[in-house]
Amino acid sequence: MQKTDFTVKFLDLKKINEQYRDEINKALNNAVDSGWYILGGQVEEFEREFAEYCGTKYCVGVGNGLDALSLILKAYDFKPGDEVIVPANTYIASILAISQNSLTPVLVEPDINTYNIDPAGIEGKITEKTRAIMPVHLYGQVADMESINRIAQKYNLKVIEDAAQAHGAFLNNKRTGSLSDAAGFSFYPGKNLGALGDGGAVITNDGELAEKVRALGNYGSKIKYKNIYKGVNSRLDELQAAILRVKLKYLDADNRKRREIAGYYLENIENNGITLPKCANKESHVWHLFVIRTQNRDDLQNYLSGNNIQTVIHYPVPAHKQNAYGEWNHLNLPITEKIHNEVLSLPISPVLTKEEAGTVVNIISNYSAP
Repeated sequence: MQKTDFTVKFLDLKKINEQYRDEINKALNNAVDSGWYILGGQVEEFEREFAEYCGTKYCVGVGNGLDALSLILKAYDFKPGDEVIVPANTYIASILAISQNSLTPVLVEPDINTYNIDPAGIEGKITEKTRAIMPVHLYGQVADMESINRIAQKYNLKVIEDAAQAHGAFLNNKRTGSLSDAAGFSFYPGKNLGALGDGGAVITNDGELAEKVRALGNYGSKIKYKNIYKGVNSRLDELQAAILRVKLKYLDADNRKRREIAGYYLENIENNGITLPKCANKESHVWHLFVIRTQNRDDLQNYLSGNNIQTVIHYPVPAHKQNAYGEWNHLNLPITEKIHNEVLSLPISPVLTKEEAGTVVNIISNYSAP
């Protein structure tokens, strides 16, 4: 097998955004020419358009995805020490949002097949202090929201979607963001709907919650210089909103391209030492990441790098093994630890070419473990 003379990038953001350069430049010029750069018309229009896209009544633009989750929790006025159930294998931002509000994260193991929180493990972790469940649609696949919502209704709990990796995914003809009491989205540049900087949004059908989140993210103020809450400064700016409005129009088409690449990988990668991702149904997954597992992860990553294929590990260290949560270092979470020790993300994006995808398939199918 001959080494390729080109590099298959893990994610070519420049190439992704190049597709929309003219429209983005026009949108930016309009925003600059307006003379209004914070909480203006671009944000208002994006909020309206994204709420409509998600199938909800309200969208509130915020500074980033972490803030989106944190502001939802803050708006619910839970008491310090109240508990929020969260998957143990999520990116640490989900857990930080809970800690930031003086709440207690309660870790639940994932389903080894989907990497999403296993509903079977939730009920046993519910106590008199439990106030919410925060499922994460990890890697772009919708969590088992039907089971999660049934449990939440049984115990009168809030459900807050971490939808940072699942823009546009469906479950039973409803999009992520509309499957819970409220949802947090991230528009980090590498997301399926990515800005050219940080950005986020809260999605909900709860008008009271939306109004409070908006005030909390604006220094706790509904009217300038009149502060009714101890808020923060977390607002989606006009330039990012203008960019997101352009890219939102192409999100479904971009997700279809991701599904095509994922389908090609699933059909053509042949290697007994590699576990391919499993998908419950096509529409429930938008393939933010294509994540495989292997017991020889580091060797495989080095092999792919040597063959000019870029990969990333999502994520190398679980939250309960991080120094930031040293109080959890004693926890035994074998499924989470297995996932973190074995996962490797292959290149996938709307601009990945057939030649590049074919190269990934050929090289990884020819890998032999040491």
